[in-house]
Amino acid sequence: MSRTVTVGLDGSPESLAAADWAAREAQRRELPLSLVHALDWHSFTYAPLTGVESLTRWAERLPSDTAARLRHDHPGLRIVHEQVAREPVPSLLAAAENAELLVLGSRGLNKVTGVLVGSVALSIVARAEVPVVLVPTGGTGRDDHRTRSAATASPRLARRDVVLGLDLRRPAAQVLDCAFDAAARRAATLRVIHGWSPSPASGYPVPSGTGQSARVASELADVLRPWRAKFPGVEVSEQAVVGSPAVHLVDASAYAALMVVGRFTHGPRPGPRVGPVTHAVLHHSTAPVAVIAHR
Repeated sequence: MSRTVTVGLDGSPESLAAADWAAREAQRRELPLSLVHALDWHSFTYAPLTGVESLTRWAERLPSDTAARLRHDHPGLRIVHEQVAREPVPSLLAAAENAELLVLGSRGLNKVTGVLVGSVALSIVARAEVPVVLVPTGGTGRDDHRTRSAATASPRLARRDVVLGLDLRRPAAQVLDCAFDAAARRAATLRVIHGWSPSPASGYPVPSGTGQSARVASELADVLRPWRAKFPGVEVSEQAVVGSPAVHLVDASAYAALMVVGRFTHGPRPGPRVGPVTHAVLHHSTAPVAVIAHR
């Protein structure tokens, strides 16, 4: 069976933004796009305020209407769609078994609490074996080059980077490959960020470029060297920064086309998990976030 880029639909603005992002990604990968609508996924929450019969019809038409719009916007893209009468988490996890990538909408930040809304997306991220991308409504165009006027006004905004959060304790090949591949497909710079904390023995930070800082920078360069050779066309910016990696990654998301982070699947505690750094990036990133499961 052909691999796909699969996106979950529930009719919300977030899921429709995710469908737009997924369509562009499917074109980049030259893969079909699969739209999946789980009827139990708040089927009528985002429907027009009309009668029950019309609401039912709206839910039934959601996948086909979305597919028609995307075919118009992306000529030549092969799109399939299905509707399943099951809860969203098992439905989308099952659909992901045939996917190269699973794309979901991110609810974004609650204006009061500052916390991501969307337990379905987090549950899927914690369980999926394939890469999962969460797309916020405000970040749907950030994987594309900026307009000419924006580029003229600020060269920094002319093209957004792919940002990789790399843990040197577990530099997983799956995560590195995804990040380099994403940068290569976008002709974008890959910005690699590793956050670390200096030894507290002296009670003071170690000056940049000396001691521990130099050793960490050297380790980062060693890990990236074979990947630079595998992807010679990708420009790489390495940053070994002192402090919380989550803080640095969230800051970097403001100028990112895509954030790439890992999810360690085998830890001391059994069951689905999302690590603290990945969890923070998912909650606060303003750019799409790709979460890559690895051992």
